[in-house]
Amino acid sequence: MFQSAAWPLSSLALLSVDLEAVARRLRLSLETSWDGHGSVRAAFFVLDGTDFVVSHHEGDAPGTHVWTRKGGPVDPATRVGSLLAALRVGPEAVSYSSWGVGTDLARMPAAWWRGRSKPTWSRQDFWANFKTRPGMFAGRVSFGAVTGFLNGYDTACEGALLNGVQEWLAAKLGFGGNLVYWALAVKLIFPDGCPEEPWSPENDQRAVTGLLGLLDEFFEHLAKDPKDPVSG
Repeated sequence: MFQSAAWPLSSLALLSVDLEAVARRLRLSLETSWDGHGSVRAAFFVLDGTDFVVSHHEGDAPGTHVWTRKGGPVDPATRVGSLLAALRVGPEAVSYSSWGVGTDLARMPAAWWRGRSKPTWSRQDFWANFKTRPGMFAGRVSFGAVTGFLNGYDTACEGALLNGVQEWLAAKLGFGGNLVYWALAVKLIFPDGCPEEPWSPENDQRAVTGLLGLLDEFFEHLAKDPKDPVSG
């Protein structure tokens, strides 16, 4: 379904509002498809000149994932502001957002300044909490949901979280410098070959546990030698 959109999508936000409520408010028709790990419902629409997709994956905690076309002149804060205004909800409905990436803070909607003075976690604090309670962040604890959340977090902090992971995994594997990090992780987690999709719950959990273990090993390696993220 997402591929049929014919343009690349970028994760924008996770709303605490149920997808059915979003569809009713915006008078959207929901489509149902399958992504290899379960069913997914989504709707495609245009609002204030921006292409949006709202979706919810089977097994996810209640909420709505928001996606937009990559690129374009409109900054993420303005896009989120338009959607919240159409839904008639405030910024407190945003559980997670990548709005800060490339955002012109001078044009940020005033409501987004709410809570900006609160203390922020370091990336070390984030990882310490994420690896022990991934469901609190990603909702559904599946390999796809966990990697999707980590990719979004990495984008939001401009690549600082996963910088060097791909190279380190390729060095550990001995090949695969042209593969993305999660594909390399799968090869390390399943050395006898990737299970046939759709994965069983047991294989999915094995993949999640293995990925978290590999990333934890990488971060421990960085802590010992931050100047050498690849070897070891």
